[in-house]
Amino acid sequence: MPTTLQALLAPNKLAVQFAIKTLLGGGLALWLALRWGLEQPAWALMTAFIVAQPLSGMVLQKGLARLFGTLVGTVMSVVFMGLFAQTPWLFLLALALWLALCTACSTLLRSAWAYSFVLAGYTVAIITLPAINHPLLVFDQAVARCTEISLGIICATVCSALLWPLRVEQQLGGQARQAWESGMRAASATLTGDEQGRQGLLEILGRIVAVDAQREHAWFEGNLGRQRGRAIRGLSQKLLILLRIARSVRRQWRQLDDTQARHMAPWLEQVQAALAAPEPAALLELRQRIWDAAHDERNSSDEHYCLARMTLLLDNAMAATLALKAVEEGKAPSDVPDSLAVHRDLSLALLFGSRSALAFLAMASFWLATAWTAAPGGLVLTCVVCSLFASRENGAQIGMSFLRGILLAIPVAFFVGQILLPQWAGFPLLCLGMGVPLFFGALGMANPKIGATATSYCLHFIVLVAPLNSMNFDVGVFLNSAQAIVLGVGAAVLAFKLLVLRNPYWHGKRLRAATQSDLVRLTRRELRGAETWFGGRMADRLLQLARHYNALPEPERQRWDDGLHGLDMGDELLHLRMCLAVAQVPVERAQQAYLRELESALAEGPGAGREQRLDDASARFINALEQQPLSDPLRLAVGAVLQLQKSWGKWCRRQEEIHGLA
Repeated sequence: MPTTLQALLAPNKLAVQFAIKTLLGGGLALWLALRWGLEQPAWALMTAFIVAQPLSGMVLQKGLARLFGTLVGTVMSVVFMGLFAQTPWLFLLALALWLALCTACSTLLRSAWAYSFVLAGYTVAIITLPAINHPLLVFDQAVARCTEISLGIICATVCSALLWPLRVEQQLGGQARQAWESGMRAASATLTGDEQGRQGLLEILGRIVAVDAQREHAWFEGNLGRQRGRAIRGLSQKLLILLRIARSVRRQWRQLDDTQARHMAPWLEQVQAALAAPEPAALLELRQRIWDAAHDERNSSDEHYCLARMTLLLDNAMAATLALKAVEEGKAPSDVPDSLAVHRDLSLALLFGSRSALAFLAMASFWLATAWTAAPGGLVLTCVVCSLFASRENGAQIGMSFLRGILLAIPVAFFVGQILLPQWAGFPLLCLGMGVPLFFGALGMANPKIGATATSYCLHFIVLVAPLNSMNFDVGVFLNSAQAIVLGVGAAVLAFKLLVLRNPYWHGKRLRAATQSDLVRLTRRELRGAETWFGGRMADRLLQLARHYNALPEPERQRWDDGLHGLDMGDELLHLRMCLAVAQVPVERAQQAYLRELESALAEGPGAGREQRLDDASARFINALEQQPLSDPLRLAVGAVLQLQKSWGKWCRRQEEIHGLA
């Protein structure tokens, strides 16, 4: 059965519950708005559908973000109207710049609270454009819109919390276990150099980022939600460290010769099996046996380094298991790390902000040139679509889905608003006429595959019907409004098509430059929280690189390898600094000299002919370390220096293979 028919005719229980909650929340908001005689009750109903989310914490968080953004937009609308009401072009230019700024900020924030910037952007258009011919009424318009939107938020939140509440914190346990299982599988696959390692790495990175993003919603669900949200931060960090150590074991394994590899193979197989079916007792027992084997005097230095890193891997596997238990029990440890950092791309934010400004100015120019009375409605829709979707790389595709929803809403709204409702009177019949189409639309909103189209259908159905206490049924006005909506959304989609990220090479180059910058900062950044900071940003970048992987020709897919090389360099640098911190040996001067040389090399970047750049500095630093009393952390530090040297040489040789000799 096609997805749309299945969502509408054979929905699951959760979809039906979501549709009922959404419809009741919207109906309550509409009834109160009509009862209190608000100017535009449709905005209360629309808000209830806009903030509708399947999980109760998500509704509250999104509602608060929308309320905050609405308040900011309300204030700015009064400011803009007061400053530019007498100069239409200057007013429209200022509004375009404000929309671009809000779009850019929502791109940079990379958080659920980015929705506040979305609302701050298009709320100004919602309030000021209808009042542009009556600037003295802008304050009344602002108060009315703010009241209607707040009413919709409150009604949607109450219904979601009271009727079949699906709490985010209840979902975190299952999502955390899935992320933990994926992490163990990815670590096991990494040890053997499995060809599916890239997909496994992407899967676990995606799961880590996804489950970490739910923390903000869980914070609004009481103490248990906050505790699980904090515990998720610990689990995310432990899983990133687990992947880091697994890759370091594999790098160390490649340094073994054939004889050493055969000698170490049984240990590697046991570690791989333990990760594939992790049990705390078995992990602890195997860890002790490998630790004892690492201190066998018959082992070479490379074998010792390999076994020691296997021990670290098992330690972190047990730590990740304990972190999972903390999430499931809702008991966050006292030493919770910082949240995962994310990559913020200023160039991309400026590009997406330009999208919004271009679409708005194009539609505004059309309005001023034609003096079309219905054009402000289309201009408002341009602002709404740009604010919501201009910060998406697939904004054009989402915009087309939005446009499909409008085309579906127009005939249904015409039948209900121009044929049925003129013959019906009273709120119950109004609910019946609008409720049935909106119920099916809400069923579609519950399905992610058609959610954008269904949401657009519901919102524009409400706009075109425009329920009021005293409704005016006019086919001409309806058709004018429908045309303006289509043109407004079409202008936004056209801007998305014209300003699009079509050059993955440029995108990958900027991500590598950002990675190099982070590696430079990592040489001197405070060690506390450095793993979470670097790991989160690199996870975000690798996911972005993977989105463009298939779009690149085969020779250009090395951008993914660039990301992995940068990840390996950062992992070894963190490992080195941690080992030195534990060893507490008096080598500060030698350590600072080595880190300065490493920082200089990283700032210059890998390239052909630079593979020996770290050889002398590494030799001097290793000599200084070997003069200190022998200890396990010191041995691991020496191994980390060697791995940094080899990883740098491999990264440079990779650049030479791609670009040739300079």
